[in-house]
Amino acid sequence: MKRITRRGFIVGSAALSAAGRIGFSQAKDGGRLLLVGTQTSGTSKGIYAYSFIGGELKLIGLAEEADNPTFMALAPDGKTLLVANELDVYQGQKSGAVSTYSLDRTSARLTKISEEPSKGGGTCHVSFDHTGRAAFGANYGGGSAVSYAVGANGALSPAVSFFQFNGHGPDKERQEAPHAHRVTVSPDNRFLFVNDLGLDEIHIYRLDAATAKLTPNEPAAWKSAPGAGPRALQFHPNGRFVYCVTEMASSVVVLHWNSKAGTLETIQEIKMKPDDVSVVTNGDDIVIDSHGQFAYATDRFDDIIVTFSISATDGKLTLVDRTPCGGKVPRHLTLDPSGRWLLVANQESDTLSIFSRDVKTGKLTNTGTTVPLARPQCLVFA
Repeated sequence: MKRITRRGFIVGSAALSAAGRIGFSQAKDGGRLLLVGTQTSGTSKGIYAYSFIGGELKLIGLAEEADNPTFMALAPDGKTLLVANELDVYQGQKSGAVSTYSLDRTSARLTKISEEPSKGGGTCHVSFDHTGRAAFGANYGGGSAVSYAVGANGALSPAVSFFQFNGHGPDKERQEAPHAHRVTVSPDNRFLFVNDLGLDEIHIYRLDAATAKLTPNEPAAWKSAPGAGPRALQFHPNGRFVYCVTEMASSVVVLHWNSKAGTLETIQEIKMKPDDVSVVTNGDDIVIDSHGQFAYATDRFDDIIVTFSISATDGKLTLVDRTPCGGKVPRHLTLDPSGRWLLVANQESDTLSIFSRDVKTGKLTNTGTTVPLARPQCLVFA
């Protein structure tokens, strides 16, 4: 059955014979397994597996064909992969889908466990809670968020909670309606945050992790500056500070998280776009190193990775460097488990780029290595 994506592309069914997979010999080099989700609008067919070692990526093969798997999350036990199928129409309805797969690390293959409608078009982000027993999806096109219970075998329940947002922001073209962009669980597993680019809000929900039920918090949201467009969200390892990338303002907002009251308070906002850059830029994503000393954020259309140092006392950011991303339109970035390397998925140049990282200064150096892959979207180390 063919399905239509949010961007209007037609993609094939998820069925794929083993004979159709490529290059599935197990890596013998002791490398880390990297899974890469793609837009399946061109030659990419789904989720690809790579071995990463010594700053080099080696293709293992197509882990599984999937419909527009533009974002992925690995369960805490490392056995189940949660996937956002970014579709406009699913089974004849205006909806995307959320699916789960079991991961066989020996063969680097994925096997589908379950798939559920997301109840809203353009499902662009998914996450697990910290137990792996609840899962969440953000629907960009539908302007909504959904939760599911996850069974012991990794199967999703039908939707447990669903919230349809309403309204618009000041930008008539890009904020004509709600646009949910992220679903992020608090460190204590008691709250869920939904970044809404269209409404300039981060919706805050109380989470019952045992049932995956969500209840609006009081206060129900944090408000950004008008027209900023909250997109990505990342917690500091200490759990007290939160970093929000705004897409339209191309900034990073530093927030203080009060876990008792369930509130976010703005501490700082720092621009990623240099004053002398006149092109339109869009803030995209952010990662923080495991020690909480440096943050790396991507700015699309000027194709930059912005490095920040993080204050240990108040969480504020200081700009360290701006580095070309090694391609066109950085869609996602991640640090490898050692923290010595940073990888970027460059959507428009159809490449993955690799940077070495100085763990003391935080500075990045492009290794000069670019790995070809059509429309890469999401990077997950398994």
